[in-house]
Amino acid sequence: MGDDDRGITRLVEPESQTLQPAQRMRITLAKGGAARFISHLDVTRALERAFNRAALPLAYSQGFNRRPRLSLAAALPLGYTSEAEIADVWLVEPLAPQNFLEQLSPMMPPGITVVSAAEVPLAAPSLQQQLAESIYVVRFMNQIDPAELEARVGSMMAAGSLIYERTRAKAKRPQPIDLRPLILDMRVDSREEGAPVLHLRLVHTATQTGKPDDVLAAMGIDPLDTYIHRTAVRLV
Repeated sequence: MGDDDRGITRLVEPESQTLQPAQRMRITLAKGGAARFISHLDVTRALERAFNRAALPLAYSQGFNRRPRLSLAAALPLGYTSEAEIADVWLVEPLAPQNFLEQLSPMMPPGITVVSAAEVPLAAPSLQQQLAESIYVVRFMNQIDPAELEARVGSMMAAGSLIYERTRAKAKRPQPIDLRPLILDMRVDSREEGAPVLHLRLVHTATQTGKPDDVLAAMGIDPLDTYIHRTAVRLV
């Protein structure tokens, strides 16, 4: 707090909240274990707390409700695991990526780990603008016939369109969408202990998102009977 000559008390803002960003660090995160049931918003809050515990020189947003400048590329659906969550964080003092990792890694919550860190240009486009595709591996809880799964995959890949009614949380009625343009590649791998594994490569941009749940449902498979793991998020 600070006082002027007239006895009026004014709030003095922390210096780190008024400085301009000097560095933009891009981190890759893995999410697994019990953390798979943590929402996207809770992951963001957990990261903010970890940054503060690590005493990193964070840059803050402007406005009344200041928050650390942090941006995640793509929300991971609840229940999924991942080794490829990408986030950008802005700092007011430059750090070597290795030093950044050494400070942050011990402060991360259980189930979320920092895989890598690298500096990117401050003026680079937002992560959302650079999104191109996401890649997933789907494993099945129940036994499924590999030949039947391959037949379903082949039929979907050969189709000219795949109209599917997607139910949105706030929509009054299901909305029909064409899944086919959102599927870049889909294949079955049967080499893992004899159990088939489904590989999905889906469009993921700021305006279009191919969702594994939709693809599985269109195949007649309940997504709740699967384990879905994101292996990569690709940027343009």
